[in-house]
Amino acid sequence: MCGRFANDAETNELIEEFVAQGNDFRDWRPQFSIAPTEVVPIVRERRDSASGEIVRSVVPAEWDFHPPFLTAKSRPQFNARIETIAVNGLWKSAFAGTRCIVPMRGYFEWTGEKGDKQPHFLHGQRPILAAAGLATARKVDGDWVVSTAIVTREARDASGEVHDRMPAFLTRETYDEWLSPVKLESEADRDRMLGMLDAVSAEVAAHISSFEVDRRVNNSRAVDPADPGLIEPLVP
Repeated sequence: MCGRFANDAETNELIEEFVAQGNDFRDWRPQFSIAPTEVVPIVRERRDSASGEIVRSVVPAEWDFHPPFLTAKSRPQFNARIETIAVNGLWKSAFAGTRCIVPMRGYFEWTGEKGDKQPHFLHGQRPILAAAGLATARKVDGDWVVSTAIVTREARDASGEVHDRMPAFLTRETYDEWLSPVKLESEADRDRMLGMLDAVSAEVAAHISSFEVDRRVNNSRAVDPADPGLIEPLVP
């Protein structure tokens, strides 16, 4: 996964899809080209400190994972490999206790040589895909800032024909398990979660397909992210 995706769902659609409540991201506007470091909606669960109730919300997060202990970075951290999230010091705490979902319509990959790259849009059978994510929060000027990374895996089927990595996607039946804020304390618990994600993401991957799109999406700085034409297939 090279680092660009689209999410054209309205906030209410995200709330309905993920049965979320409270602190919802009402400022979100659909975007057809999202690049690392931009603010995106994620779905997460947290236990309310007053009532003890677990609340699922759609909240804004920077697509650039930045835990409090990371004081300096040379580049954005926006993808986390499924092979290392349980053991790598950057990811393992978030994998154990602050997992999230990054909703998307689909994502972009490129083929061809440098200077002559052809973009492809990869998508599923449903209008909202649920990419497994990791979330963290740090204080910036006294305010909590949430950030996220998308879990990636070896690509399968149609996506593997374009690129060797892809997001690890969840099904509706696994939302609750992945989002649960209960900490994975034991190695057995972590292995079980990894096994679930590996199996279900391979299942979703079998239904991912792609088509070529206009090359204007190649320039993330110049393109209009609100342009729905960015994910329309090229006419032969």
